[in-house]
Amino acid sequence: MTIYKHFCKTLFLVGISLSFSLYADQQLEVLEVKTSQSYEISKNLPGELLPFQQSKIAFEITGRISSIFVDIGDRVKKDEVLAKLDDSEVNANLEQAVARLDLANQVLNRFEDLRKKGFISIQDFDKAKSEYLVAKSQVKFFEVKKSQTILRAPYDGFIQNRFVDEGTVINGSNPILEILDANKVEAHVSIPENLVNNLEVSNDYTFEIGQEKANGKFKRLAPMSASGSNSRLAIFEFSDFFIPGSVIDLIIKIEKSEQGIWLPINSLSQSEQGLWSVYTVSNDGFNTVEKDIVQIIHFENNYAFVSGTLKDGDLVILGGLSKIIEGQTL
Repeated sequence: MTIYKHFCKTLFLVGISLSFSLYADQQLEVLEVKTSQSYEISKNLPGELLPFQQSKIAFEITGRISSIFVDIGDRVKKDEVLAKLDDSEVNANLEQAVARLDLANQVLNRFEDLRKKGFISIQDFDKAKSEYLVAKSQVKFFEVKKSQTILRAPYDGFIQNRFVDEGTVINGSNPILEILDANKVEAHVSIPENLVNNLEVSNDYTFEIGQEKANGKFKRLAPMSASGSNSRLAIFEFSDFFIPGSVIDLIIKIEKSEQGIWLPINSLSQSEQGLWSVYTVSNDGFNTVEKDIVQIIHFENNYAFVSGTLKDGDLVILGGLSKIIEGQTL
């Protein structure tokens, strides 16, 4: 008999894999097993990937749209000009207000000199000053009105919708465009009440996004379940950007406190009464094949977590079970 030792590392097992000569042309592989006091199960919860911000934006004043500079799908930068209203009336009013302010300023300066010389009363001076302040406020008013004829992007984003065309007369409540955040996304996942305690705020959790895996930070949890539901909404944020609307799954790892052993599925044979059996190599000096009965507690990928009569250090035979007979020596 020839024994080859090497380390076998998988998601669940860290043991020593050995090879025994079963026939002249065939090697039999065994695995030294180790008992675990608990096991983890993975649960996939579907969710929705949404932009961190999503806004329908509008002008603050009534007017006729003279220009729209973007369309659906365009990427825009924060403060970029997206659309304009016809500002001819506002410009005319602003020019008049500036002219009145210049005149009021001249009168105020002249009255200030006259007051110092005692040629006018304090009441006349105060009236000139009041007219100057009113003219100044009118200029500021029309400057604000002019700024309100320009629609700017509130943040970096993508144009999701365009609701009107150039030439449309709108009021301040009409949405013009819809914009989605282009820098950050968040996942909305419904978490069953019995799994809520498995989440901790600020911890990272694994998501499957299409064919990729990414970490999302758990930010907050809805304080109550939605009406008629036993789930609560959980919000996760990502440091990387993903296209909103992508198919996602949250992978939650749940630890179960139960003693057992992880085994590759190819080491199991179906037995009676819903139980399973494994073959082990004894350490009686003759390498006798023995049969142990186990119960499967949990499946994960190509492994099973089992309970039964196995113990630390047992050598479990992997594969080739159809040629194994209980009691034979290797």
